[in-house]
Order: sequence, then structure tokens, then C-alpha cells
Amino acid sequence: MSRIFGPLRQLGYVVDDIDAAMKHWTEKLGVGPFFHIDDQPLNDFRFRGVPSSPRFSVALAQSGDTQIELIQQHNDEPSAFKDFRGRGHTGLQHVAYWTTDFDRHLDAARDLGLTELQSGLSGSGAPDERFAYFEEGPFPGTVLELSEISGRKGDLFRAVAAAAVDWDGTDAVRDMRTVLG
Repeated sequence: MSRIFGPLRQLGYVVDDIDAAMKHWTEKLGVGPFFHIDDQPLNDFRFRGVPSSPRFSVALAQSGDTQIELIQQHNDEPSAFKDFRGRGHTGLQHVAYWTTDFDRHLDAARDLGLTELQSGLSGSGAPDERFAYFEEGPFPGTVLELSEISGRKGDLFRAVAAAAVDWDGTDAVRDMRTVLG
């Protein structure tokens, strides 16, 4: 557990083929079900302070207290995910902390001298769906994400976790848009 941000809640993997990655996680590792969306809605996305419009697929599953996020970018718009792939990497790209006190944790990250990499609003774009990523420094795969979970995103994350509790291996990939109705 981080004494600054609380428990580590998510491992974010950048992949070349999200379908193959979901198949690997569900069939070989027994983690699932995955909740998938082909085109993750983003609002006010900025990469290094400049507006950008990356398009990517996302899939979420839960393993114990940790969420697994798979990300496949589909265009060449600037993003931390595109940069990670551009350096020849796939796999673990970021770790995430969830917060209901986003401003306090954002200030803490800045007070530590962390450099903001990308930010925006996910899902519906509601003001309680903010996220911010901070540079990894010399350790690939250690980008830090702060993710606000006060609103519908928190509800989504709880639904993903609940689905994993008694998952029997069937219906391994589900439409993320159906989770919250």
C-alpha cells in the first residue's frame, strides 16, 4: 500500500491485440470476466498539456482486489499508450490508484515533483470521472494513474469486481456498455 495514495487498485497493460489478450487472461490465467468496449469515450483528453484524440479499446476484469485493464490504441494520436508502444514495449504500462479525493491526491503527486503525462475525463465526461497519469521516469511500466471513482466510473469498477467473485469461466467477454444500463 502506498502511504501517499492508498492501495494499488489497477494494473494497466498496453496490448497489440485486445481480443488475444482477453483470451489469454481468461483461458490461461482464469481471470475474468472482461468487460470490453471498442471505443472508450474520452473528454478533454490532454497529452503533455496539448489536446489529443486517441481512440482505443479497453477491457476490464478483476483479480482479487486488483483490476486488470487492457488497452489497445487504434490511431496515431499522441498518448502515453502510443509512446509506450513507440518505444517497443507491450505489457504493463501503468499502475493506478483510485480516489474519491482527487484534488488532494493530484496535489500530492505534484508536491512529489511528478510530471503529468496525460489527463482527461472518462466515460460520460462527468466532473467526477477525472484521471491523470504521471511519467514513469527510468522504469518502464510504472506510469502512475490517479483515477477518480466518485461517480459512475466507481459504479462500473464495483460491478466488474462483483462479476468476478463467482465467475465460472462462462461468458468471458461482456459488453462494458451494458453494465450500468
